[in-house]
Amino acid sequence: MRKLLAATLGILSAVGGFVDIGDLVAASQAGARFGLGHAWVLLVGVVAICLYAEMAGRIAAVSGRAVFDLVRERLGPRVALLNLVASYLVTVLTLAAELGGVALVLHLASGLPYLLWVPVAAVAVWLVLWRMRFQLMERVFGLAGLTLVVFAVALTRLPTDWGTLARDALTPGPSASGWGVYWFIAVALFASTVSPYEVFFFSSGGVEERWTATDLADARTSVLVGFPIGGFLALSLIATAAVVYHPTGASLTTLDEVARPVVLAFGAAGLVVAVLAFFAVTFGAALETGLSAAYAVAQYFGWQWGKRVSPREAARFHSVLLLSVLLGVLVLMTTVDPVTLTEYMLIVSAVVLPMTYLPILIVANDRTYLGGQVNGRLTNLLGALVLVVIVVASVAAIPLAVVTRMGQ
Repeated sequence: MRKLLAATLGILSAVGGFVDIGDLVAASQAGARFGLGHAWVLLVGVVAICLYAEMAGRIAAVSGRAVFDLVRERLGPRVALLNLVASYLVTVLTLAAELGGVALVLHLASGLPYLLWVPVAAVAVWLVLWRMRFQLMERVFGLAGLTLVVFAVALTRLPTDWGTLARDALTPGPSASGWGVYWFIAVALFASTVSPYEVFFFSSGGVEERWTATDLADARTSVLVGFPIGGFLALSLIATAAVVYHPTGASLTTLDEVARPVVLAFGAAGLVVAVLAFFAVTFGAALETGLSAAYAVAQYFGWQWGKRVSPREAARFHSVLLLSVLLGVLVLMTTVDPVTLTEYMLIVSAVVLPMTYLPILIVANDRTYLGGQVNGRLTNLLGALVLVVIVVASVAAIPLAVVTRMGQ
């Protein structure tokens, strides 16, 4: 239990990246179209985010400072400003999608119009961010997100052909949708697992929890437990959709369709658990993206920041936090579909990924900040290989989006 509690920061970080509102539908859509043909993407993504999150956590624990703070100092204000603008734009639009996701879940539970729930969701997120202590927040919403495991359990109740699932996972390939759509979904899924705000949130969370060099073991536990759990939950979504939808070639675009495998397995009780799980993961992702947006701005300008101090002491940080939530609400009031919004943001996120991960690799090798805790040769080799994959995904994202018309 102690290790699970130590991993809640990683679990909450993984919830925002692996199973937010866009991924609930996108992962299920991948399973419906290609079975487990994208399982390898999640594996690569888990390895990549674990590698760089470990660097980010080590940087926070040894230096006592968050990654974005050191990026500005190490690479200069101009490079960091470009990174700030890109990451803030992507993060705020993702926050809008997550707020929309919470509203969609409340609509699914109540039947009331979706837009009526948007301001309710925004106020609820703001109150939690303003009043709840960081450690309590990460434990409540990190552990609540684990209810999504109901999809994995559902596989044991559905008529699952384990041989077919294994064959799809081991011999991935396109269906009638073609190679273009296959690779478009692969890039989108990969981008979701290594979203920039995940590492910003994780390293800032380490500072919030006052990690020191003596806490490196807990930081690594948080990485090596939390992020693989997020990958497993996403894989469960793909697998259940593969069982229910892939044999008939059916498509899905809504949350109730995503929940259908659990309903088939457990009836009305399954729907209740699925709704609670959807609420936990979308609300947790909204908290993560809201904080990430404010962390990046405050750290760039050198303001007092974080939930470890009172709102009065970090007034500018909380003002940016409130502004980010309000901007998210304004985006949703244009009636844009939050699922579609997140799918577009995944592509934009893929484009800006190198701007986030190259600086982390540079700082993690700087003895000025880390002393003897800099990367070893194996970590640098793996980090370089992951960076190559990130650059390829970044270059391919927009052409694939155009050619496939966003995977249609």
